[in-house]
Amino acid sequence: MSDAPASAYLIDIDGVVLRDDEALPGARELVEWLLSSRRRFLFLTNYPSQTPLDLANRLAGSGVEAPPEHFFTSAMATAEFLDKQAGTRRRAFVVGEGALVHELYKIGFTISESDADFVVLGETRHFNFEMIQRAAALIRKGARFIATNPDVAGPAGRPSCGAFAAPIERITGKSPFYVGKPSAFMMRAGLRHLGAHSAEACMVGDNMETDIIAGVQTGMTTVLVLTGVS
Repeated sequence: MSDAPASAYLIDIDGVVLRDDEALPGARELVEWLLSSRRRFLFLTNYPSQTPLDLANRLAGSGVEAPPEHFFTSAMATAEFLDKQAGTRRRAFVVGEGALVHELYKIGFTISESDADFVVLGETRHFNFEMIQRAAALIRKGARFIATNPDVAGPAGRPSCGAFAAPIERITGKSPFYVGKPSAFMMRAGLRHLGAHSAEACMVGDNMETDIIAGVQTGMTTVLVLTGVS
């Protein structure tokens, strides 16, 4: 790891720049500095249910302005992972919102409820018995189990992907491959989008178990803020 100042930044959103939908102190100034100094940066989030434009609008609503190209989600990383792994097998049963489905369509996937090569688990407020049953049946038939992130709960205790994965794991005995933080794949994908090497990059987050561990394991400088979960 270099002692030189970081020239690229991966920054978590919730607990770092936002608490719920309110900007945390210094968030606007941080983003203004990043933009004015032309630093390379991405807001890197495990939340798979919003597009970069959705997230940019969410920040803008709190008074923090950042263009959509500065956002990278676990849905985007999942699509990148599957694009590398799937070959010609591009049928998926998806449990998730439109942002995740859109990313899979972009890489040529067909969405199917009856015959799938992959079960792709994101997050949805409509999670139900039938989704669990169908996902488990497809995995038992040989579909690979992929999940966007291991988080069990989000802001205000919102159930997240790791919680949705639990009953499917128990039924099938199969654990998913989690693409999001702290997976090294998510970090490398973010760095690729920035055109940066880990030695010149800094991960800024509020969670020791995801943000900071991911940064350390990828060889990045890390900054833990105390405005979130850790």
